Amino acid sequence: MTNDQYNPIGWLRPRLAVVCAVLIGAPVFAAEPFQSSNRLQELVDQSVASTLAKFASRNLGSNQLAVTLIDLRRTNQPIRASYRGDVQIYPASVIKLFYLAAAHRWMEDGKLTDSAELRRAMKDMIVESYNEATHYVVDVLTGTTSGPELPDDELDVWFEKRNAVSLYFAGLGYTNVVANKKPWCEGPYGRESQSIKRQKPNRNMLSTDDTARLLVEIANGQCVTEKRSADMLNLLKRDPYKRLEDGGEPDQGNAFTGLALRERPGAKLWSKAGWTSQVRHDAALVELPDGTRFVLVTFTEGHSSERGIIEAIGRAVVAGLATVRE
Repeated sequence: MTNDQYNPIGWLRPRLAVVCAVLIGAPVFAAEPFQSSNRLQELVDQSVASTLAKFASRNLGSNQLAVTLIDLRRTNQPIRASYRGDVQIYPASVIKLFYLAAAHRWMEDGKLTDSAELRRAMKDMIVESYNEATHYVVDVLTGTTSGPELPDDELDVWFEKRNAVSLYFAGLGYTNVVANKKPWCEGPYGRESQSIKRQKPNRNMLSTDDTARLLVEIANGQCVTEKRSADMLNLLKRDPYKRLEDGGEPDQGNAFTGLALRERPGAKLWSKAGWTSQVRHDAALVELPDGTRFVLVTFTEGHSSERGIIEAIGRAVVAGLATVRE
């Protein structure tokens, strides 16, 4: 079994979800219900097909793309369609969205102190996507720290604590969230490296379906509390119209889904991107001037330097939603 196929709780997950939630003090909910739509599914399928055709000369494979679209125009019942939406993929910095939500849950439950330092770390983790800030958040969430190697029995106890965020989301009915690793630029070392070799999967994992669900809950004020959801959204606010100067660095607003909004004056964007030498992802909440509101999560593998793939999906979705009315 490959890491991409690994499920941290596997076939036991439905039986353990409630137990996990109780053990860590999380509220127990069923998976967020989304209605399906043939017309919305056709839009996603067509958007994927046109993008695969556009980038065929660059060897974009059908197994290197995953997309989930959730139409929020019907506020009482979001509609979802996806392509490979349940496949576990290494999420890069998109995992930070889950650490942010967990931090607010922990604060709401009194398990974590709401401090200026924690708020600074959460802001830097989401706005600047700093890995060092994420390390701090993971440490305070799980009661673990990086450091020298540990004996195997102590490492197993350490990992049980480190897995708290994964178990929290399992208790909420999420099925493909593995959130127990710190993101690194040059590391890891010591017990972090030791754990990667000993505990599988050796990477964080997400699906576009689960990522889209979390972003919908934040967008609709249903993640932890309405006030905390608003706090999270404030950190996710992006400017898709910001132009890069020569030699300027791309940011989360102007190098991902935001590229598809350039010709849509007045569009609003909230997002969390992730990219490494192997993957390029974006999880975006978009509100168009006509009131159209949707969540679009696009993960790509093997084409991390190609900005146009996520843009192409976004443009096709924005254009197609105008013709999809449920």
